[in-house]
Amino acid sequence: MPPAKKPTPRRDGKKPSKLTKKRRRHTLLRVIRKDSTTPAPAVGPGFKGFADFDEATRYLYSRTNVEALNPKKVPAQVWKLDRMEALMEALDNPHRTFRSVHVAGSKGKGSVCEMTSAALVGCGLTTGLYTSPHIGDIRERIRLNGQMISERDFVSLVSEVAVAAESIKRRSGTATFFELMTAAAFVHFAKEAVDVAVIEVGLGGRLDSTNVITPDVCAITSIQLEHTHILGDTLDKIAREKAGIIKPGIPIITIPQQKPMVLEAIKEVAAREGAPIAVVGQTIDFSSRFESTSQLGAHMRVSLSTPRMQFEHVAVPLKGEHQALNCGIALAILDRLKERGVAITERRAAAGLAQTPNPARMELIYSQPRIVVDGAHNPESIHALMKSLGSHIKYDSLIVIFGCAADKDIAGMLSRLGTGADKIIFTKADLNSRAADPRELHRRFTETSGKMSQVAPSLKEAINIAAKAAQRDDLICVTGSFYLAGEAKRLVEARKARDAQVRVVAGANKAPSRR
Repeated sequence: MPPAKKPTPRRDGKKPSKLTKKRRRHTLLRVIRKDSTTPAPAVGPGFKGFADFDEATRYLYSRTNVEALNPKKVPAQVWKLDRMEALMEALDNPHRTFRSVHVAGSKGKGSVCEMTSAALVGCGLTTGLYTSPHIGDIRERIRLNGQMISERDFVSLVSEVAVAAESIKRRSGTATFFELMTAAAFVHFAKEAVDVAVIEVGLGGRLDSTNVITPDVCAITSIQLEHTHILGDTLDKIAREKAGIIKPGIPIITIPQQKPMVLEAIKEVAAREGAPIAVVGQTIDFSSRFESTSQLGAHMRVSLSTPRMQFEHVAVPLKGEHQALNCGIALAILDRLKERGVAITERRAAAGLAQTPNPARMELIYSQPRIVVDGAHNPESIHALMKSLGSHIKYDSLIVIFGCAADKDIAGMLSRLGTGADKIIFTKADLNSRAADPRELHRRFTETSGKMSQVAPSLKEAINIAAKAAQRDDLICVTGSFYLAGEAKRLVEARKARDAQVRVVAGANKAPSRR
């Protein structure tokens, strides 16, 4: 366990009790959050752009942010494309200047986007990547060749988009957070003249802000029950909303879905739009296998074959058996892009694929104790995570820190947690207003499981409790939402920074003095 800071003397002059000292020794994280209460800057006559990164982000977060709202409280006027189309027109339609890939789905779409982007970069193509939500820095959402947009460019883009949003406000209404972010990404990709932009759908598909593009390839990953207040209360309704990204004549890639009605719904939309559909593992030759090597450890390998491309025994860069099909979708996307004239080779694509980052996907963020974070946020993802942790990481006991949004399938996720975790600590992310009450999560879990569990009012306290309980070969996993995973990463990075500073100071104190 990393050494804790020296305790601050008490004001009353008394020494800390032994119990207090013990608690401090076992406290892994001490972070003081500073929240800005400065009002959002106004955009109006005489506006010359935002002064800095903080001002630009405050402007964005002052707008309606669906990601942070309970779906039942989202204004109805949010769900339309008219405003986004007007915003694009005001910006001279940047989305029509570059080629793109559009990816929708309930789970796996972020992984598919990351792998597709990495492979395209490996082929020497200037590649844009737009994803959501972000884990630690809002700039993660807009990347060029794998690198986050700079703060300077971010401020400039948000300033430009803000002016355009103000110009359409009277006739189209106030642009949302996600519309502004999407517009900024499209302007950036147009200015950088990307060869291909990989675009992840935010929510749903048909009415998502990203759906103004006409891509070269569409893809739909696994579909599950989610956002039922918005997308529909049945799988086939949700599937049709997701399939709303399908465009006339544009190839669509998907996978065999768990429920036949889902694939049938996607096929029906594809037929209506005259879009050629391919199913990985059915109409596209695909296979996968699990293996373990000294170089890569436990991992999946996949093979995919078409008349144009032959990918043989390619190592899947992301951990988990479920990532095999996601990798298959990414390879099938590359195949369709090559069919449409994009310069892609198997060797370079595979080399690029191997460089895929893994933010909040079984990501190890601390080593003593071992802490991994994962953004799993539905029952199927939790099930895949529990299975993958057991397959890919050796540990004695698994301590899960769990928090999720109140509108998720909580019962389904809790039942999956019980199959893998030895102990669960329920908590919530500080910055997620949609977060479920951890006491309610604990109550519901206790009613159906005999597993050990407790409640922590904050993630910081949950990690400290877990760190105190964890033995040398145990594993701590933070999961349930990307908000929780992102907060865990910020807390741990702050701890690492303090540890580094302590080492620097200690080294300076030990250095011999010069005479």
